[in-house]
Amino acid sequence: MSEHVHLIARLIAREGQEAALAQAVAAIVPAVLEEPGCLAYTAHESCERPGTIVMYEIWESQAALDGHAGGASFCALAARFDELLRKPLAIETLRRLA
Repeated sequence: MSEHVHLIARLIAREGQEAALAQAVAAIVPAVLEEPGCLAYTAHESCERPGTIVMYEIWESQAALDGHAGGASFCALAARFDELLRKPLAIETLRRLA
């Protein structure tokens, strides 16, 4: 059995696109939660850096995460990254300690 994949993704909005980014991310959450292998997919906005969206995700496996990356919901959001994001999407994979 493979280990679950935990990750944080940071999306930093272009100036003036903060609300549009937040809305676009929130719009895909319900569909992503229904994707095979999705165990958690939550969106947060940084209190210290408004306009920075932090996603916390848990996937059943790397294959499930790969499926999400090629899925309709994420691809629809990713198609807007040039418009919405100031910096490229940053993904940090986590190793659970306890």
